[in-house]
Amino acid sequence: MDVTFDFRGKTALITGSTAGIGLELARALGGARARVIVNGRTSERVHATRVELEADGIAAGSAVFDVSSTQSVASAFAECADLQDPIDILINNAGIQRRGPLESFDPETFETVIDTNLTSAFRVAQKAATGMIARRRGSIVNICSVQSILARPSIAAYTAAKGGLAMLTKAMATEWGKYGIRVNGLAPGYFDTELNRALVANAEFSAWIEAHTPLGRWGERDELRGPALFLCSDAASFVSGHILYVDGGITSCL
Repeated sequence: MDVTFDFRGKTALITGSTAGIGLELARALGGARARVIVNGRTSERVHATRVELEADGIAAGSAVFDVSSTQSVASAFAECADLQDPIDILINNAGIQRRGPLESFDPETFETVIDTNLTSAFRVAQKAATGMIARRRGSIVNICSVQSILARPSIAAYTAAKGGLAMLTKAMATEWGKYGIRVNGLAPGYFDTELNRALVANAEFSAWIEAHTPLGRWGERDELRGPALFLCSDAASFVSGHILYVDGGITSCL
């Protein structure tokens, strides 16, 4: 089997890919010669990101839709020109974080976190899977988290969503495997991203991360490239329903 990470002829849709981990993975797949479809809610940001990728020699398309809206997702898959070509790879990356004590956490905010981090993956994957089922092949990667199996104060909604996403990943793999679709989860640990900027800047929290992570540091975004390419590639042709933790070893010792 050819296990080179060459994605020529493949199209990858990455939700929430105008910044952070999503943009990093778009660059990884684009650098491996996939055509990447940039997604976000704001047309200006999506267009700017597409132009940025194309300037770097990456074949890119764009799809503006809100993953938290069933109608927005449905309309995009029905009407967006860049989503009419076959989607070979889907990375469900879009997500948000909201912090607060559970006893006073706003119920509507809780629902928003669940919807954006969990239900959205169902919405988008269901649409992308339609074409994958017809072609009897495809790869879906859901961006999970160490919070899929670990809890921490103030992020109960996020933990619930990411725990649910890990199980949704297994459910998708179970139901869609018969169509040749592989579904896996990529679960980052504590990474230096925009979402975690306040935590990185917190000396006490950073010291805690360094003390409890066997590799003794925060992860860097480019360290997610190889694991993501592996899960999307034919090198992982018999890997499905797996959650790959890229966490410096923290889930091994907490």
